[in-house]
Amino acid sequence: MSESQTILVVDDDKSIVELLKDFLENDGFDVQIANDADQALAVFQQSTIDCMILDIMMPGQNGFDLCRQIRIKSSVPILFLSARSDDVDKIRGLVLGGDDYIVKTASPGEIVARVRAVLRRSGSQREHNRKILDYGRLTLDITTREVFVEGKKISLTPKEYELLRLFAEHPRYVFTYDQLLEKFWDGFGDKHIIRVHLSRLREKIEENPNQPQYLINEWGVGYRFEGGKNANTPHS
Repeated sequence: MSESQTILVVDDDKSIVELLKDFLENDGFDVQIANDADQALAVFQQSTIDCMILDIMMPGQNGFDLCRQIRIKSSVPILFLSARSDDVDKIRGLVLGGDDYIVKTASPGEIVARVRAVLRRSGSQREHNRKILDYGRLTLDITTREVFVEGKKISLTPKEYELLRLFAEHPRYVFTYDQLLEKFWDGFGDKHIIRVHLSRLREKIEENPNQPQYLINEWGVGYRFEGGKNANTPHS
């Protein structure tokens, strides 16, 4: 692999966690570990995780509940790991969004192989579904939530990214202040908060923020997105 992928192993049995960690690292993966759902959620929120191996029966919140939470925000591949081989549990795990279901009697080598298989499948699917918005010097990769200016990745806050994505997906459409407040601030606030966020966005994406090519103010109404100079047609 040109860049190591990170696997999050979640199990309250520390001996299983350490065993899988050893096998996965030996196969070239980076590994994060957690012994319960709360730890796993904290690790997931703080790190870039490419795949999860998730025990079902854990103290407190079980693996099914954690999977349900993760699926609200992410399509990261999840492999359930369970001591039970019941078809009912398998079906439930897959319905909740699991990508595979492994019984703990499987060898560590088999588990590593199935991790690789699910990563290949998910990678191919992401590439197939990849959506790029290409506006010349500004590019948005909707699949990975990455934004590039002149080929260099820039850092945006979640709110800045969602604002930019909305505008970029609807070029030339004028979004009013009221529409933006309703969508991003639940109707609370005023024009000032929008202007502050758009000003920060301009600082990050515009060649000259005082003469914007992309984020154009419609005075007294709201904002619209223009393609900028040498913009290409957005494509999927």
